[in-house]
Amino acid sequence: MSKIQSTAKNLNLRAQVIKTLIAVQNGQSLASVLNQHINTVSERDRALYHELTLGCLRQWYSLKAVTLPLLTKPLDNEALESCLYLGLYQILCTRIPAHAAISETVNAAKQLGFEPMSGLVNAILRRVSRETSEFQTALNQTHGLPSWLFKRLKKDWPSQLDEICQNLKQVAPLTLRVNERQISRDEYLEILEEEQIDAQPCELSDVGIVLEQTGNITHLPGFEEGGFSVQDEHAQLCATLLPNLDDQVVIDACAAPGGKAAHILERFNPQKLIALDHDAKRLLRVSENLERLDLNAYADVDIVTADATTWVSQVPADCIVLDAPCSAIGVMRRHPDIRLLRQSTDIQQTVDLQKQILNQMWQQLKVGGTLLYITCSILKAENEQQMIDFFAEHADAKEIKIEADWGIEQIHGRQLLPETNHGDGFYYCRIKKVA
Repeated sequence: MSKIQSTAKNLNLRAQVIKTLIAVQNGQSLASVLNQHINTVSERDRALYHELTLGCLRQWYSLKAVTLPLLTKPLDNEALESCLYLGLYQILCTRIPAHAAISETVNAAKQLGFEPMSGLVNAILRRVSRETSEFQTALNQTHGLPSWLFKRLKKDWPSQLDEICQNLKQVAPLTLRVNERQISRDEYLEILEEEQIDAQPCELSDVGIVLEQTGNITHLPGFEEGGFSVQDEHAQLCATLLPNLDDQVVIDACAAPGGKAAHILERFNPQKLIALDHDAKRLLRVSENLERLDLNAYADVDIVTADATTWVSQVPADCIVLDAPCSAIGVMRRHPDIRLLRQSTDIQQTVDLQKQILNQMWQQLKVGGTLLYITCSILKAENEQQMIDFFAEHADAKEIKIEADWGIEQIHGRQLLPETNHGDGFYYCRIKKVA
């Protein structure tokens, strides 16, 4: 990889994108490299850098599928793959003129020291630019997933499979949750209208707003004052599934970055809220969010860095919100690097970890208390099957059915799938501890 160490200053934008794509192929998460990489891009190019990087990752396996027939031998070169897919993405999925996409991408290959490959990149991109509509059709017909994941989804959701694959290729909408302590949704929608910002109320969440345009969130009216948070519509349903938490002891397990803890404090006045997470750095986000939203006065809030598989609460909880670690397949639109980073073998390890946390948290719950189990996955192993196993092993657990007109009822709990222009994939199951 030493060839890639060209100084960032003289690299064109496509070369910066290719460097980021190669980092992800090498197992680094987008979140861990994005800030460092975007800082080398000029201010005016950052939106395009962002769009090309995320778009390319979102369409990665679709681009791979349409490229395969064009090659005489398989690609075993991550730099060449990144150059090709980036070029194809621009030609097939953006309004960038084909000649600009080709010349900039070929130049990027040269700048990064991949001169010998630039001829192949040029030839393939030129061919695709001559047959754009055929390639666009082929691209749209691909499922766009790694084969292990496609097989799992086919097994779990045979009748919804095509829809899930297509929906996971889309860009997720930008959704806000209004802080009702400060302003009502109708009032905030009026403010947005005055500012000529297109927005719609969410259908399922009574405090949610979908923005029709993207932009810098911090520039929206009321951000500094804590008027709203960014949170997916399906994630906002969490607070509607909880009992009345006034004067109760509540544990938010796996709390970072704090969306659910904040929503609880916007809606209830618990006696105590314990926000628990193993990641101290991400827990900082929880305290920053509660601070910005001005919510610390509504409960005695404890922010605790600890491992949820072993942590013991000093006071038994009336309610536990367990947003369990998961494969995050349901939020892949927002984190498209998951397509490349997640491996088939990760799933069983995640299921085992969830089980450990569930068993440990269950011991912290009072008899009569409620545990709300949540994941942002759409794999049954992490959701329905996890709950089937839990109820089989815990005679003191009873499901409280979620009566709702959203999602798909499962043997236990309800599953929301990612929907175009709507929320991400989430699973909820509500459990009561009986004597």
